[in-house]
Amino acid sequence: MKKACLIVTWATLHGLSLLAGEGTQAAGDVPVFQIVQEGSSINFSVKASVSIEGKFNKWDATLTFASTDVSTGAMDLKIWAASVNTGSGMKDNKLRSKKFFDVKNDPYITFHSSKFAQTGPKSLDIFGTFTIRGVSKPEKLTVTSPDIGKGSGQIDGTMAFDRREFGMNSGIPFIKIADRVEVTVILKGMRVSGPPLDFK
Repeated sequence: MKKACLIVTWATLHGLSLLAGEGTQAAGDVPVFQIVQEGSSINFSVKASVSIEGKFNKWDATLTFASTDVSTGAMDLKIWAASVNTGSGMKDNKLRSKKFFDVKNDPYITFHSSKFAQTGPKSLDIFGTFTIRGVSKPEKLTVTSPDIGKGSGQIDGTMAFDRREFGMNSGIPFIKIADRVEVTVILKGMRVSGPPLDFK
């Protein structure tokens, strides 16, 4: 079966970590990042005989570090599946149903990282677990972080997975749906306190 792949262009980590000034890091002082809802979005699309695309209205994302070492990072993404919004009540209700997101039994779609590994001056691999409708699979986020300036940045990500691998085998009446689901993630973020990250 085709393995889900999550590829993220990360315009946050390096941009947020640069040019915060020189000096000695105080004991216990760590970078603190905030992901803001305004200007951020999580969207999806599926090729179909009738266009199926939309967004999730409710989600939460966190990015934390135990020190300035990038390898100590942790990322969590939590999406309320019932907040799906395609602009069509019929499509939304079908996607919330047991045959798709099954929101009554599994209300959340999540990604939880387990390891950050720097692969280059401006790149990371983030290993973790992606879960939807109670089915979890190990995934890797391939991350690049171009320098976009001081203190703020944007995460632009795309994710593609085979819905059948997560138990979504049904269709929608009178609509032919492809198996491949594409997700676009745009997250605005800023470093609100602490020293910059140490990109080697």
